[in-house]
Amino acid sequence: MNQPAFLEVPPQGQVVTDYDLTHLRTYLRLLDASADETATWQEAIQIIFHVDPIRDRDRARRLYESHLARARWMSEAGYRQLAAFEQFCWKR
Repeated sequence: MNQPAFLEVPPQGQVVTDYDLTHLRTYLRLLDASADETATWQEAIQIIFHVDPIRDRDRARRLYESHLARARWMSEAGYRQLAAFEQFCWKR
């Protein structure tokens, strides 16, 4: 399975983007990893982003924190846009 390319920092606006749609699975994996107290951020970044947190610590931390923040936004606010879009599609 091909892994989609990652931006260093995901979109920061208040609108769900194509990037967000492409990375919904990534966001879910990050939310799951952050809730699992047995997984460290270093383990998550290595598994999800395939970035070595030891050799590239600054980039790894930036990827993890920015994408986790976007994942949290999606779970708190962005999902409403997805739900509204889904309802629109079903009415057609």
